[in-house]
Amino acid sequence: MGIRETSTTGKDAAKGLRQAAAKDEKKTEADMGRPLKKGEERFEERSKSSDGKSASVKQR
Repeated sequence: MGIRETSTTGKDAAKGLRQAAAKDEKKTEADMGRPLKKGEERFEERSKSSDGKSASVKQR
């Protein structure tokens, strides 16, 4: 198998997906009235929301 170049269609699809995700994030932030947490803070927030425990507690 050789190296394949990314097609124009694939690049356009990825760009559209990124734009849709950014639009959805802005809408969510507007509804919540505050910006969503980013990076490690976001990971911890999502981890806790599922069952109230942080990721570090779950891994023990």
